[in-house]
Amino acid sequence: MRVLVVEHDAVIAEDLTRDLRRHGHEVKSVDSGAQALKLFRGADMVLLDFALNDLDGLEVCRGIRTAGDTHMIAVTAPCTELDRVLGLQAGLDDYLMRPFGLRELLARMDAVTRRVRPRPLPVLVISRGPLRIDVGKREVRLHDEPVELTRKEFQLLHLLASHHDAVVSRKRIMSEVWHEDRMRSSRTIDTHVNTLRQKLGAGTWIVTVRGVGFRLGCG
Repeated sequence: MRVLVVEHDAVIAEDLTRDLRRHGHEVKSVDSGAQALKLFRGADMVLLDFALNDLDGLEVCRGIRTAGDTHMIAVTAPCTELDRVLGLQAGLDDYLMRPFGLRELLARMDAVTRRVRPRPLPVLVISRGPLRIDVGKREVRLHDEPVELTRKEFQLLHLLASHHDAVVSRKRIMSEVWHEDRMRSSRTIDTHVNTLRQKLGAGTWIVTVRGVGFRLGCG
């Protein structure tokens, strides 16, 4: 993993950089928020100390999050619950307060990178016969008539349409639409599939592949 350590204390930064490199990570270290905002795009993970000398840590956090989905963990001195809440609202993925062990830091880094972030849908139009899915407008039309869908219904239909005739597994649907690795209940997906079929006016638009998942049909 490419890690950017943002730490004003040179001794702490040196120790952290050495330990992370020993565990196979590619590490760069900077001591200011301004440098962090210039270099974070080359990192997979930012370990951010909020006690910086030039910029407020929340400002740095917001700047990184506004620009993209780079993972961020605050590695900082003990702070209040409000500080932690503000940090999470600003875009942090996790908080780790000193003193902490290296094993806990590595475990939290692994946990953060396993999480699936919602990805922005590409701006394009997918057509399948009379079915038209305009991703940019989040609009679905069938025979040129609008089909009103909820956010999850749209995401599910778009996922199936993006894979053409391929079968999309239930596990992948739950991961990419509900952002969960494990199924809460198979009824969650089945309910949305049934509702989609009703709104599209034909059960053949979504084909069930027993024991595997679903694929987009042809109406």
